[in-house]
Amino acid sequence: MRLRSSTALTAAAVAALGLLAQIPAATAEEAAADGGRPGDVVASAPSAFHPLPGQPTGTRAWKVHYRSTTADGAPNVVSGTVIVPQDGRTGPRPLITYAVGTVGLGDSCAPSANLPNGTAMEANLIQQYTQRGWAVVVTDYEGLGTPGVHTYTVGPSAGHAMLDAARAAIRLPGTGLSADTPVGIVGYSQGGQAGSWAAELQGSYAPELKVKGTATGGVPADLLKVAAFNNGSYGSGLVFMAAAGQDAAFPELKLDSYLNPAGRALVAGMKENCVAVDAVAGSFKRISDLTTRDPLAQPDWQARLNQSRLGRTAPAAPVLQYHALGDELIPYAVGRQLRSEWCARGADVQFDTIVLGEHVSGVITHSLAVGNWLADRFAGRATHPDC
Repeated sequence: MRLRSSTALTAAAVAALGLLAQIPAATAEEAAADGGRPGDVVASAPSAFHPLPGQPTGTRAWKVHYRSTTADGAPNVVSGTVIVPQDGRTGPRPLITYAVGTVGLGDSCAPSANLPNGTAMEANLIQQYTQRGWAVVVTDYEGLGTPGVHTYTVGPSAGHAMLDAARAAIRLPGTGLSADTPVGIVGYSQGGQAGSWAAELQGSYAPELKVKGTATGGVPADLLKVAAFNNGSYGSGLVFMAAAGQDAAFPELKLDSYLNPAGRALVAGMKENCVAVDAVAGSFKRISDLTTRDPLAQPDWQARLNQSRLGRTAPAAPVLQYHALGDELIPYAVGRQLRSEWCARGADVQFDTIVLGEHVSGVITHSLAVGNWLADRFAGRATHPDC
């Protein structure tokens, strides 16, 4: 296949960005009013996919708004990006529904705002799938790029968003995808939580999807344990971001009533910025530094955080779970516990320990293994569970 010149691609990207701005910001009320199904496309416009600014990929992309479901079962609208290789393939191709790791709480951090510009942090990982000839859909998650605050770390919402993104990609005209399209679920870190939730929910929420496997890594499967591990450490900013995300999903938690002036200023700033700023601003702070009392010690907060706890349902399809032994943000023991709980419930799980490296490097160094494992699932080859 002949690629267009970089100049033409740049011009196409500029035109696409103009069209993106014309997409109406559909609301949850609009989604509920017209009686649509989860995964229905509310709006779409041409977009672009560039791992680096102007880098050609031989793909066609769309920004979509699609119907989904909140953690408590209410209708909402989520945005995302559908990417399809333009490789001349006429037969069926697999679809990866992909969830990114933490990018931040501000709308400018959304994958759909960065994939066209070559500024999305995981774009090179996503390109590994398009180079295999697979389509990819990347959810923005609830509230990231759509009205409201991003419901960061609210697992059921993220799982719904991933599954409905796959539905939206399949239903979007022009993708060449169909109801028989084989689907893989992929995510790491925050995306690992989302992917794991999608795997647990798929059998009941989206049983029609032909999910062949889930590859999920660095999974924050137990938020209370992850918060305790990061309190006052390098990753403490993520704790406050998670508190803001939980409060966005469940306003009755009233996070603001627990924060002191410094805490209110920090969280307000986090809602407008991306992870590089948020992580630094919140690092090495203890919960007690920024609150008048600890919300995580309250029964209502504990109940909501436990609503996002993984391991209570066996994924219907096989799972590749991986975790770095030296992970400094998500304890290795949390990942092993999830593996044990899934195994106890009869899941087909292969667990890979990354012996060398830490949290961020894990998604990079294991990316080839993830792609090969998914290729085996799409080819119908036997799994090798190690429960």
